[in-house]
Amino acid sequence: MLKLPLVEIKDSHIIVDMMYARTNNMTGHAVYQEIDFGNVAYVHQDVMQKLQSIIQILEKENLKMRICDAYRPPLAHNRLLEIIPIEGFFARDYARSNHCHGTAIDICLTDINGNNLTYPTEIDAYEEQYQKQVCTGNFTNFQKHLIKARHDYTGATKEAMANRQFLKELMESHGFESIPHEWWHYNISGWQNYPVIEWQK
Repeated sequence: MLKLPLVEIKDSHIIVDMMYARTNNMTGHAVYQEIDFGNVAYVHQDVMQKLQSIIQILEKENLKMRICDAYRPPLAHNRLLEIIPIEGFFARDYARSNHCHGTAIDICLTDINGNNLTYPTEIDAYEEQYQKQVCTGNFTNFQKHLIKARHDYTGATKEAMANRQFLKELMESHGFESIPHEWWHYNISGWQNYPVIEWQK
């Protein structure tokens, strides 16, 4: 069971689509289903407060937010790291992953019908061809592809880069922090001061 201060994200402006609850992610495994966690998004209540302040803007712009990862149980993190041991993709220690503290979300924006806006990559830089290579232990091409996930990558279309920048400005103006190498990842500052949250089925 989950412990406070986590809260479940339930809002008509937010689409919960946890990528590790399905198989079309870079691991090829529905890890959240494997541990009976499922397609639910929990975050620390401090994260939820900041998300609620963004909802009015989403409504005004006729947009929605798709959440593809939020709180990540340490058990799931260890399993993900076991499948993809690429340095920098998953933190080597779950205590160093802000997802396991409930203080981070992986997101993109969609139109009002739930269609993702265009970005330089999919969330998690997912592509089926690379996923198949990764599962055979071949990480070379995927690591090259990951360059496109950086905020300073300039090889994408103007539309994709504009959407990436709009998302960055939206999130940072409401108290979230970005990281250089993943355009989809946002966390609250001082996340290291929040405890790791354990989960048991």
